[in-house]
Amino acid sequence: MHMFLSISVYIALIIFAAGLVYKVSRWFRGSITIGVEDIPVSKRVLAGLKGIVLTLFSVKILTLLKVFVLDVIFQRRILREDFLRWLMHMSLYAGFMLLLLMHALGRYISASLFDNYYSTLNPYLFLRDFFSILVLLGVAIAIYRRFIAKLPRLITKPMDTYVIVIVAVIIVSGFFLEGTKMTSYTVYNRMVKEYADLEGPQESKALEVYCAKEFGVVFPARKSSNEVQALEQGKKLYEMNCAECHANPRWAFVGFGVATAIKPFAGAIDKVNGHGLLWFIHLFACLIALAYLPFSKLFHAFVSPLGLLANAVMVPGKSDLANVATKQMMELDACTHCSTCSATCSVGFLTEEIANLNILPAEKMASLKVLASGRKLENKELRDLQEGVFLCTNCNRCTVVCPVGINLQELWFNARETLLRRGIEEFSALSPLSFYRGLRKNEVGEYEFPLSRVTEAFARKSDALNEAEAVLPTEPNFRRQLGLSEQASTFSVCFGCQTCSNSCPVVASYENPQESLGLLPHQIMHACALGLRGLIIGTNMLWDCLGCYQCQERCPQGVCITDVLYELKNLAIELARDEIK
Repeated sequence: MHMFLSISVYIALIIFAAGLVYKVSRWFRGSITIGVEDIPVSKRVLAGLKGIVLTLFSVKILTLLKVFVLDVIFQRRILREDFLRWLMHMSLYAGFMLLLLMHALGRYISASLFDNYYSTLNPYLFLRDFFSILVLLGVAIAIYRRFIAKLPRLITKPMDTYVIVIVAVIIVSGFFLEGTKMTSYTVYNRMVKEYADLEGPQESKALEVYCAKEFGVVFPARKSSNEVQALEQGKKLYEMNCAECHANPRWAFVGFGVATAIKPFAGAIDKVNGHGLLWFIHLFACLIALAYLPFSKLFHAFVSPLGLLANAVMVPGKSDLANVATKQMMELDACTHCSTCSATCSVGFLTEEIANLNILPAEKMASLKVLASGRKLENKELRDLQEGVFLCTNCNRCTVVCPVGINLQELWFNARETLLRRGIEEFSALSPLSFYRGLRKNEVGEYEFPLSRVTEAFARKSDALNEAEAVLPTEPNFRRQLGLSEQASTFSVCFGCQTCSNSCPVVASYENPQESLGLLPHQIMHACALGLRGLIIGTNMLWDCLGCYQCQERCPQGVCITDVLYELKNLAIELARDEIK
């Protein structure tokens, strides 16, 4: 049995170490950052080591210390946003880390720091239960937020449920293990044989009387005795033989409560070796959590602090591009999937109309993790991710509220360019949503490539529609589609005065606008009346429109020209998507 347990521990440690190496190596191997495709892994590793050394031996070390204390230990960023979430994170993080250091690694850490350390002595008995209660408090708040309160845009995935379940199993099994050991005659008998020096059955009985009364040990077929003499003798024997390494179990307030509750069944539990079964459950839950930790959401407990520290000292536009790429890969693992970013997202409401969860920042992060892992995504998965990234308005709200300091806005920009280079048409590239990308066009290689891909798709659809509708050039259904919108239906009252075209700043930018833009605004309104879908989709004017509303404000007929153009863009995108499916 001992061999089996040793092998299990070694297997869990090997899987953990292998997963850790894999994850850390992926930070240097993978990339969703533009401009680092030709940087070898070795150079990225060296750049990272150089950056660490230079930071540690500079004044930036003070910044690291400040961030470590305020943002890592006290989690100031979360407290600013929501006290309940801060309490949850502090309970989970502090309780988990203190249990790990004081209890799980007690032989190596607590024993080296404190003389005469025993896990059965105070204050360790009390602290173990106290830290465990902290973790359970965090689990309870997590369950409340995800399954009872059901906060808006907080999407619970299997990984979130797994974390809650495995942590709860570890803590609860630990409490029951502690309680069954307190009542177990088998455990008591083993300890007496190993550590106590008793002389004869009288002393044995006296110690049993004392332990039954004070510690709650349940002895088989033992007549109860409240003799003062036996209790006094038992107390002396306890102080001589046990007190040095075994404190009163009442200090383990939760475990002792469990022991009191199961006391009527303690004998039966001891007969079937209940504490041994619970020990296996507790141990293997810990080993499973350890082995799966690098591949689960729990990994963020170690990576998030690194992300906070890295973001505190790296300067946008000045830091080594290789380190920026490594940091962004690390940030994918640092994400806690807390959905704070999704709650504040300025376009999050679109998920009510568009069935694409990748519009929400937290869900984009989850999809980007899959993409960065090297897993091949289906064409639809890539399109959904690209649409979610491109619909971002770059309002920067997600970056401001991120509790682990991830620069999400920069991440979306790099992810957008990486996905566009895969050659998938993104029709939003011709909309005002591409404004931020246009401002940074000097940072993007092959800036025109995705634009040309989209215009080619519209051109193909335009030619197909013109050919199909050559016999019947008008399309009544097209006019009915525009008529579904109160603003778009106003095209029907246009009488072609050309005020819209004359006031358009885009038209005014060309010497020969009709040659460059195709149909002008007033001509597009006339084409709508005739139902000429092919001509409208193929015109550049539709996509070069700035959305400035000057035409609409000056129309004498009150035609909502800009709104009509927006509706036409939506209809054109639907038609073009049908073309490339």
